[in-house]
Amino acid sequence: MSYIPHGEPVEPRQAQGEDSGQSQTMKIIGSRKIRLSGPGNAVIEQNNVSGRVSYWVDGAHQSVADTSGISLADYIHAIYAFLRQTRAHDVLMIGCGGGTLATMLDRDGVNVTVVDIDARSIELARRYFHLPDSVTTYVADGAEYLRRTRMRYDAIVLDAYNGDDFPDVFKKLAYLASVKAHLTGANAIYLENMLVDDDEDRAPDNRVRLLQTIWPEVRLLDCDGWVDRNAVIAAGAVRGLRKPKLLMPPSRGVKKLERDLESLRFRRLRN
Repeated sequence: MSYIPHGEPVEPRQAQGEDSGQSQTMKIIGSRKIRLSGPGNAVIEQNNVSGRVSYWVDGAHQSVADTSGISLADYIHAIYAFLRQTRAHDVLMIGCGGGTLATMLDRDGVNVTVVDIDARSIELARRYFHLPDSVTTYVADGAEYLRRTRMRYDAIVLDAYNGDDFPDVFKKLAYLASVKAHLTGANAIYLENMLVDDDEDRAPDNRVRLLQTIWPEVRLLDCDGWVDRNAVIAAGAVRGLRKPKLLMPPSRGVKKLERDLESLRFRRLRN
């Protein structure tokens, strides 16, 4: 899972936008940083004033939430809104991060299964981000989990990164075909978080074209003009999707989230 907070626009609205092992705690003015043991430079940062909690790995922002585990990331709220629009009741998430989306869905009575190859992510999601015990979790490769399970879902969400790109296994048509085979119901939907460099980045457009070889209808929710941003790709029962709005406000940052969600638009593909 990777989250890029909206940054400064490049021009005036050319604008785009725990671990069971040992850890080290560093107290700095206004916040506390906890370095987690294990591979990579993983850090939990807790703001002593606002209660905001962030999870970083090797400098990449994985999750951010308020004191009760509600996400402060616009793309998480966009995905959450789409899942509520389709009335998904059984959701599979590939990639955990802080587990904020799973926490939010669980509070709505949705059955959520989270699969992540890194056990540390699941442990810290429960310890620092309030991931409920009622959320089913597995430590496994997401594609391998789909090959082995007989479960079917109303929705599947991919939010798993290796650095700034999907692991290779998620780029294969065999993975996408497996996703489709594990979806059920007239409103079944597949959602992906996509990292976008800027308006010249064609990765989201190319990803949509790949998904179109499996699903006839695929839509791209993006925010033109901002650098280093998150987009959402939706496939399956997407024709009736409406522009997402803030449905589960966090304890802080509501106005910013509303503005960020308002800036998101369904857009056409670029060549």
